[in-house]
Amino acid sequence: MITKPEKVVVHPTVLLSVVDHFKRLNDKRVVGILLGSLKGQILDVSNSFAEKVVVHPTVLLSVVDHFKRLNDKRVVGILLGSLKGQILDVSNSFAVPFEEEEKNPDIWYLDHDYLENMYAMFKKVNAREKVVGWYHTGPKIHSNDISVNEVLKRFVANPVLVIIDAQPKDLGIPTDAFIAIEKVHDDGTPTSKTFENLPSEIGAEEPEEVGVEHLLRDIKDSTAGTLSQRITSYLQSLKGAQLELDGITKYLDKVIQGKLPLNHQTIYTLQEINNLLPNVNVEEFAKTFTVKTNDQMLVMYLASMIRAIIALHNLINNKEANRNAELNEESSSDKPDKSDNQGSSSNSQKSDEQKGSSDSSNSKESKNEK
Repeated sequence: MITKPEKVVVHPTVLLSVVDHFKRLNDKRVVGILLGSLKGQILDVSNSFAEKVVVHPTVLLSVVDHFKRLNDKRVVGILLGSLKGQILDVSNSFAVPFEEEEKNPDIWYLDHDYLENMYAMFKKVNAREKVVGWYHTGPKIHSNDISVNEVLKRFVANPVLVIIDAQPKDLGIPTDAFIAIEKVHDDGTPTSKTFENLPSEIGAEEPEEVGVEHLLRDIKDSTAGTLSQRITSYLQSLKGAQLELDGITKYLDKVIQGKLPLNHQTIYTLQEINNLLPNVNVEEFAKTFTVKTNDQMLVMYLASMIRAIIALHNLINNKEANRNAELNEESSSDKPDKSDNQGSSSNSQKSDEQKGSSDSSNSKESKNEK
């Protein structure tokens, strides 16, 4: 789908070709075909009927890299992808220069020329990827998002806004998808534009899954064992389940208080979930669960004992090695002292002999004189 162009530019070669055609037919009215391209309005796909947005991992990596390169500021970029049925598949993205005033959000700048040039280069690489929307790192909707979204309508009829939280604090999917709609007021006031939430999820093709798996394998802490990783994953899963249960509890409380209308389909779904839960009051289940837990605890206890024994063994070996090293140092330091003592004793003996000989010679001389 292509929107109505704002301006038509005719090249001189077209005029020369038309005049030649006109002259060759004796100045009669002539008809021909114009060839060209649409520049500036890059509307290639209409996502009016998109019911769900699927974001690929490569898009998340690109957004995080863009976010880190700009010192953790809010960044804006373009999303590329295709519409598959009623699912909008976002497979690629690129960053766009964007500036805004912190004190006055109404003052902002988006580089359209850079956007058009980058999309032209991306189109040469993969013509199937079209402009489907834009992203920013939020983490929430800003007051100027509607204005930016209106500018993006030059390139796509219904641009999808995907807010990607580059620094998530809670567990869950870091993406939120929105689409702009016209909100009609009951009091007869003019309509206003607002964002409506669209379901979003993370999806990947097989090559992307392999690449992301290798990347995460390199990022993981090499000192952590398999057991630690499993416990961490279980803990994260339990925290996510707790958040979901808290949300269900809050919803049911609001329904009971009359703040939200009763949705029978939601109640039926919750009932199906409850039916899937095991009956822990059955004696056989409790016994089996206890035996399984005891077996796991026994394995952990044995592993802890083995680790403690190995640690004590290494400690004893280390102490023996240190003691032997100290004894060797003491023995090596005692040897030169003994040699020095022997040398000094021999020297004293020699000096005594010399004194004795000198005394005897002196006595002989005295006798001769007499």
